[in-house]
Amino acid sequence: MPDIVKCDCLWTNARLLMTNGQGALSIVEPGIIAARDGRIVYAGPGHDHVQADRIINVDGRLISPGLIDPHTHLIYGGDRAHEFRLRLEGASYEQISRAGGGIVSTMTATRAASEAGLIAQALPRLDALLNEGVSTLEIKSGYGLTLDDELKMLRAARALEGLRPVRIKTTFLGAHALPPEYAGRADDYITEVCEVMIPAVAAEGLADAVDVFCEGIGFSPAQTERVFQAAQVQGLRIKLHAEQLSNLNGSALAAQYGALSADHLEYLDEAGIAAMKASGTVATLLPGAFYFVRETKLPPIQALRDARVPMALATDNNPGTSPLTSLLLVMNMAATLFRMTVDECLLGVTLNAARALGLHAETGSLEAGKVCDLAIWDVARPEELVYRIGFNPLFARVFNGVHYE
Repeated sequence: MPDIVKCDCLWTNARLLMTNGQGALSIVEPGIIAARDGRIVYAGPGHDHVQADRIINVDGRLISPGLIDPHTHLIYGGDRAHEFRLRLEGASYEQISRAGGGIVSTMTATRAASEAGLIAQALPRLDALLNEGVSTLEIKSGYGLTLDDELKMLRAARALEGLRPVRIKTTFLGAHALPPEYAGRADDYITEVCEVMIPAVAAEGLADAVDVFCEGIGFSPAQTERVFQAAQVQGLRIKLHAEQLSNLNGSALAAQYGALSADHLEYLDEAGIAAMKASGTVATLLPGAFYFVRETKLPPIQALRDARVPMALATDNNPGTSPLTSLLLVMNMAATLFRMTVDECLLGVTLNAARALGLHAETGSLEAGKVCDLAIWDVARPEELVYRIGFNPLFARVFNGVHYE
């Protein structure tokens, strides 16, 4: 006879979206999930050897892990709707950026906002994600571009955890753009990022990782490497905006430093793929940005697939190139625009997204020992989560074992 499983809460009569040891998805039905002290103690086929304080019958609904958004810029001031108009009239993202728009425009609004103001502006965006089953997300800084304003952004991001039932990982992106006061002095600004900002961010414990925008309109590989080295001194993990507009071999550089992820990757080449495979670096793909800026260069999905590089998906929520707050729509875009499979899309917002944040031992799949973050869906088949557009079938959300309807 199996041992009795004792738990705080038991979800029964479910269809479970499970992940096997090889990363493939399968459905277990009828399935149950038992949780105690916020963690899963059993997930699998139903049996009678469970004692629970509370039993919730989900009536055959699909249960997936809580969704994970591993790349957002959720904290920022203002918006850039006027730039959207310019794009419709034919201006490119690079032209807008060089004319003083783009990231610098958002920088001005973010610097002018208080920490409380940034939180108030971010909450509706966060709520939209949570209402679609998101339990964990990453939030980057990068619109302050001074020490005080970057710290303000990171504090605002961390404060959201106290206001909503959500898990947030923060990333310092001081090397996002060159602030106007450093015009023509990019190396000096990188010195400020490396010698002043990163140590201060680390001292306050405000960031889990450090990111750089490695691009022709951003920072060079040599400047990027300086930031990586400074981050490693402080014990911070590495992430990178890489190969979005051109191939500067940033993904290979990131992989050399054991990066959690390299993100965007439209111009990624075979050498970059090989380096990412060797290091275990996740490819985080951002179809919202691809769509919004009318990119035509597709990321090398088949080559990543052939190399077995884990692929994550994210909203890239930001005011300029992806004002998107729907991971469900992201999955549909990835399937439609990038030709990713249903399973690749679902893994991209669960287990592989957790890998991109270094959290795959804690969340991202329905396994005993992991935190009990669940999304309970009013659908018959998992492909409905990828197939439908503008449809939110979330029935209930569970965070750290607490059931929210």
